[in-house]
Amino acid sequence: MTSATPASKAPLALYAIGLGSNRRHVRHGNPRHILLAALDALESDDIEPVDVSPIIASDPIGPSRRRYANAVALVASPLSPPEMLDRLQGIEVEFGRRTGQRWSARTLDLDILLWSGGAWSRADLTIPHPAIAERAFVLGPLRTVAPGWRHPLTARTVRQLAARLIRPKPVDQSAGAH
Repeated sequence: MTSATPASKAPLALYAIGLGSNRRHVRHGNPRHILLAALDALESDDIEPVDVSPIIASDPIGPSRRRYANAVALVASPLSPPEMLDRLQGIEVEFGRRTGQRWSARTLDLDILLWSGGAWSRADLTIPHPAIAERAFVLGPLRTVAPGWRHPLTARTVRQLAARLIRPKPVDQSAGAH
């Protein structure tokens, strides 16, 4: 008699997920509480939380005047990048996400920042997130949970990307010379 072996599970990938909110939610309250609720919503049979950064406050980009609450969650999952994107967008809809003006106030914004499989590109999804190296509100929290994770295109670590972003820029001394 042969024994049945369980079906092998797909290998787990690690994802860095950016979370942001700057609009109150009728049930969850302020943006900080929305992020906490979103972290709970992320956890499922096929998404396992690994680590989460502290929640920080940041100034908005674009026309919104409300400050954001931002965090980064590391999760392990067998989901492919498009499947993960679908899951994140479903959670955003559950939290009342409205489509419209870019960078407007949002109840919840979830972005795939990095994926342990490297780079991924499709019309609706680019990994690593195209603006990751320019956003302190992403790199700050990401640095607390994955400082050594290398950007798959630049090979710089998250720590190095964050340092480059906050490093003082030299002043051009020749501009004011007479």
